[in-house]
Amino acid sequence: MQEEFIELIESTPKLYSKKCKLISFMLRLFLQYTIFLSALTAWYLYDFFLALLTLVLTFIIIGIIRSKLRNSAIPFSQREYHYSDKEIADWYSAKELCYEAR
Repeated sequence: MQEEFIELIESTPKLYSKKCKLISFMLRLFLQYTIFLSALTAWYLYDFFLALLTLVLTFIIIGIIRSKLRNSAIPFSQREYHYSDKEIADWYSAKELCYEAR
């Protein structure tokens, strides 16, 4: 008989204060829409080819930022699961930015 136990998944933290919810919301908006806003800005200011290059470059940069936030906030045993931008923002703001006592 094996003595290995499977650890339960820790749920996404619930944010209670308005400040923490606002931080999480702004972080989520940053992760979701920065790619498109930067590409549209480059298209408006310059031309289509620079906008396409900006889209690809910001996609890579935001992906790196997203993975750094995810790996710094989510517990090690749960990193194999897929998390949305909202869940990453909630985890990061709860673990790194807001220290709520609940």
